[in-house]
Amino acid sequence: MKGFFVTGPLDDGDPVTGNYYETASDDPARPQVWAYTDKISYAPGDVLRLYAISHTDQITVTIWCDGLVPEKVLSTTIPGGFALTPADCAMRGCDWPERAAITIPDHWRSGVYRMTCEVSGHRSEHVFALRAKDRKAPLVMILCTGTWCAYNDWGGSNHYQGLSGPSGHEFAAHVSLHRPWATGFVQWPADAPRIPHASPLRTKPRYPHMEFARAEGVSKKYASSGWAAFERPFMHWCAAQGIACDVITQHDLHRDPSALAAYARAVIVGHDEYWSWDMRDHLDAWVDAGGELARFAGNFFWQTRLSEDLSIQTCYKSRAEAEDDVADRQRLTSYWDHPSVGRPATATMGLTGAAGVYAGWSRCAAHGTGGFTVYRPDHWALRDTGLGYGDILGTDARVFGYEVDGIDYTMPRGLPFPATETGLAGDLTIVALSPATTLAHATGPDDADAFIGTADAEDLAWRVFGSTDPDALGRASRGNGCIADYRRGKGAVFNAASCEWVAGLIAADEPVEAVTRRVLLGPWR
Repeated sequence: MKGFFVTGPLDDGDPVTGNYYETASDDPARPQVWAYTDKISYAPGDVLRLYAISHTDQITVTIWCDGLVPEKVLSTTIPGGFALTPADCAMRGCDWPERAAITIPDHWRSGVYRMTCEVSGHRSEHVFALRAKDRKAPLVMILCTGTWCAYNDWGGSNHYQGLSGPSGHEFAAHVSLHRPWATGFVQWPADAPRIPHASPLRTKPRYPHMEFARAEGVSKKYASSGWAAFERPFMHWCAAQGIACDVITQHDLHRDPSALAAYARAVIVGHDEYWSWDMRDHLDAWVDAGGELARFAGNFFWQTRLSEDLSIQTCYKSRAEAEDDVADRQRLTSYWDHPSVGRPATATMGLTGAAGVYAGWSRCAAHGTGGFTVYRPDHWALRDTGLGYGDILGTDARVFGYEVDGIDYTMPRGLPFPATETGLAGDLTIVALSPATTLAHATGPDDADAFIGTADAEDLAWRVFGSTDPDALGRASRGNGCIADYRRGKGAVFNAASCEWVAGLIAADEPVEAVTRRVLLGPWR
């Protein structure tokens, strides 16, 4: 393996199912440098505290504002030195020495800042967000930092695989911000593939992005989350279009009920799978007061909790009923659509990740259109795109995937409408939709998928519908992803519910770009 990737005794060597990960070496003579900051976001005037280890006495640190044209804002050296890394660092933090305290100047603009740390023989990257001191742009991006934390596998554990639990190889219910970001979360290597991929029928499904990750020594989750996967290309597209955009994080939204107060419109991009109760409360209140949320993202799904200092995220997921001992069962860190939680995902976003979710990979609608089938071409968001009823938006760029959000619907006279009792808190108009599924179907062992398989459909059926009988399994596995216009309170959510929407901007797909510009800049009518 390249870099600092290690494999444990339970690693099966497979790029998809194996647990291979990046971590610090316990050899003080080995060339290495790693660093993390005390917080995930700051405001001008705040003090950024940097914690680091290296095999050298000095570390070269460079910070850029990571725009379409990166702007170098700082280049300096700080003290280095070796320290041991705890075995449970991914869950509890690395506890390295503080090496620098940097007061952030007032002239640094709101954005995402990329930090490189270099020594002879090694280089690593970190990233943090900077809020605006005063509102500087008409638009603000809410960075999906809850999902960044969930997928970051530096140190060996995240909310998917790990070194925790009685067996020492279970996913971690608690993950820490106080560790480096895994390689690929800050910048992508050249030629790194995106996730959507359709393997030939009747063959074992492949995952080229994870094959690439193992071969190149980057995180196996690089294409699922992190600044580089979705928000970075979207923000660079905005800059090329002359669209100014401030940033905040989900952590800011959790901490501060007024985090969005200065903005009339906000945007979420990519993969926002993990949310806390407080994040939802504050977003709902802003929308109800008249805020407009443009969401080009997929898989609104899990409830989380954050520690008081925001450094530890908790999500027990499929183990929640047995292991999450929270007294208020509405705060159970399971599906939003879990009966105990009682807060349907649709109430906030109009759509839910528990309505099919997967498209464009494995055997999950992988041989579908790759785009959204249009049912209401006269909707304001599609104006002047040239698209008509039955046309497909974004098929060439495969914008529909790899995880999407939908809703149960009826189809009288060729137009989709939300079904009754779907948990909506307002009026929803379905503009476009395509099929999605939690079930990776197989004809036999030769094309069975060990990664998704039937487990997700069975888990969803059991926890939401209370059974895995054929009816419940069918309800859990036959789903969709939508573009929808949701009106609640005095505000609105425009939801193009797909992680891969940004692929249409990367490919300069003209209708996808036109819809994005209209949603970001135009009146919502």
